[in-house]
Amino acid sequence: MAGIATAEICDTNATHIASGDLRILHPDFKIYGQSRAFSGPIFTLKVFEDNVLVRETLETKGEGRVLVIDGGGSKRCALVGGNLGQLAQSMGWVGIVVNGCIRDVDEINACDIGVRALASHPLKSNKKGNGEKNVPVYVGGTLIRDGEWLYADNDGILVSKFELSI
Repeated sequence: MAGIATAEICDTNATHIASGDLRILHPDFKIYGQSRAFSGPIFTLKVFEDNVLVRETLETKGEGRVLVIDGGGSKRCALVGGNLGQLAQSMGWVGIVVNGCIRDVDEINACDIGVRALASHPLKSNKKGNGEKNVPVYVGGTLIRDGEWLYADNDGILVSKFELSI
């Protein structure tokens, strides 16, 4: 599925875009990781400057899923670093989208996963364990629900209510 271009998805799914079943995230995300294109079912997290739930989630089997982290858009610390990037890769996650920052960019860029984030920041996050799993999150100008499908490549990020086939 990672081979389906987001531009092609948009061209062939105009009715789904018009209905809201297929949404396009705002183009605010920078591209990291070796996997430039990725897709999979979404697992959502809502946290703020605290990445304990991020680690707990990435310690579970990814099974080809994409972790979407709503970090509230904070640019005051990083929610994902090199160790978590390596963990995500080894546990079978295909991608991570962070509405916030990452760090250890060189390490993340060496990982065979796709990562999208607003920016990089050298400061690590808090470790209190606050946040929620499997909840609707508002990221990139759209509401994203656990279990929806995410498609990302160099052109952008799409979220669909269902798995797409072309």
